[in-house]
Amino acid sequence: MKAILMNAPGEPEVLQAGELPLPELPSPAHLLVRLHAAGVNPIDTKLRKNGTYFPDNLPTVLGCDGAGMVENIGNAVTRFKPGDEVYFFNGGIGSEQGCYAEYTVIHEDYVAAKPKTLSMAEAAALPMVLITAWEALHDRVQLRAGQTVLIHAAAGGVGHVAVQIAKEMGVRVAATVSSEAKAAWVRKLGAEKIIYYTSEDFVQTALDWTDGQGVDAIFDTVGGDTFCRSFAAARVYGKIVTLLQTDCAAGLVKLARLRNQSIHYELMLTPAYLGLHQARIAQTRILESGAQLIEAGRLKVEVSKTFPLEQAAEAHRLIEEGHSTGKIVLCID
Repeated sequence: MKAILMNAPGEPEVLQAGELPLPELPSPAHLLVRLHAAGVNPIDTKLRKNGTYFPDNLPTVLGCDGAGMVENIGNAVTRFKPGDEVYFFNGGIGSEQGCYAEYTVIHEDYVAAKPKTLSMAEAAALPMVLITAWEALHDRVQLRAGQTVLIHAAAGGVGHVAVQIAKEMGVRVAATVSSEAKAAWVRKLGAEKIIYYTSEDFVQTALDWTDGQGVDAIFDTVGGDTFCRSFAAARVYGKIVTLLQTDCAAGLVKLARLRNQSIHYELMLTPAYLGLHQARIAQTRILESGAQLIEAGRLKVEVSKTFPLEQAAEAHRLIEEGHSTGKIVLCID
């Protein structure tokens, strides 16, 4: 089968088309899936550049997000049959084969039925960003209806899904964006307050929006100075959740402590990295809930660009340029 192989960490050129044997079912509970599309995420570019979580397993196939059709099943599989269309988050971090390939194998517990209203490309764009946004807002900061949240980089892959999930929860959303076009789009998705971070002080704007109190929660998808300054935009006893590693000046951390704020980290890769079976099943339930919202017309995913599988390196270059909206997907048909 065709696959995109990474033989060593490096620049996008290390992603090369190659051939691998068709994977065999590793257990009676596994599926063989013919992949039609693979989502491309910023984590893919970081693993390509710096090395995977399992650096000795080379060559490796990147890509955590996939969508396709079940071709074969183990004799213990009960949830799916050949011909079913599915989507999932699996592999791509170095321990198991990822989705930049024509086929993959996956345990049935980690698979969800593809939303009927989505194309394969749209379905492949969704798993990582959906699980990330859902866990951040539902599980980490535990938002409730009527509360306020500030979502940084709201037009990005995770951000645009987070806006919709927060809106679905009955939460009032403030969103940082960089342009009028992104503002109009994010407003349609449910953002109430638009903050142009290139020309506005997001801290002061968030305080003005909340009558000086600060927002109940902040979802940081940017990191760096944006994360560190966010303490000042959150209320006393507020919550901040970030996707990034953090390193802030002592004075800023002191402000968070003085205001009794709680800081949370969201890394949806943890269950896969640590082999936490029940936690991965919980993520499958998120994919199933997301599919229901999509089929009901209450959640959308934006695919901004598609590439053929052989152009995975170009997809990585585009992500690393930054400022893209929505998601980028490899099509494998």
